[in-house]
Amino acid sequence: MFRSIFFLSWLLLFVYCGQPSTERAQAPVPALPVRNADQAFKPVIRVQPFKDLPTAQAEHVIKELKKYCPEVILLPAIALPAAAYYKPRNRYRADTLIAYLSRNTPEGQTTIGITGKDISTDKGEIVDWGVMGLGYQPGKSCVVSTFRLSKTNLLSQLFKVSIHELGHTQGLDHCPEKSCFMRDAEGKNHTDEETGFCVSCKTVLMARGWKL
Repeated sequence: MFRSIFFLSWLLLFVYCGQPSTERAQAPVPALPVRNADQAFKPVIRVQPFKDLPTAQAEHVIKELKKYCPEVILLPAIALPAAAYYKPRNRYRADTLIAYLSRNTPEGQTTIGITGKDISTDKGEIVDWGVMGLGYQPGKSCVVSTFRLSKTNLLSQLFKVSIHELGHTQGLDHCPEKSCFMRDAEGKNHTDEETGFCVSCKTVLMARGWKL
């Protein structure tokens, strides 16, 4: 009888352990790639000069932007699109230029167009308001003009307006800090009073992968 009980117990143990496991029968789920903080975001800024812009001005913007953004690319100069020309004021529509640049901007990248021509956009009831630059919040592209900048301090002001509009594309709004790059121009040129990004704006850009 003892042998019968032992044999029956051994048989039951064999049958139970021999059943296929439901969990093991499922195909293994591939692990997601692990990314560290440096790999999470790699912003790419594309500087698109229009043919009227002197090469030295585009190169200066490139040099300064590289202090803030890991990857900055200088694109070959292109002609201003005829569709953006506003003949009544001899200007170029900034919103049309942005739309043009956005269509040619790869996903995950941002393009800034730079021209020496006067540019404008709508402002309230004013249908043709001249501006130094324009950028949507957020957006894939923005545009800047040297037309309204100081001729004696042009390179410094050009960089500050450029990084201001790029800040909008990254989701930044206008900032109340008078020394911040994101200060609202309010129809004037305050760029000489700007010294950098404030703490709040830095926090947003650092989360986007900028070097600040």
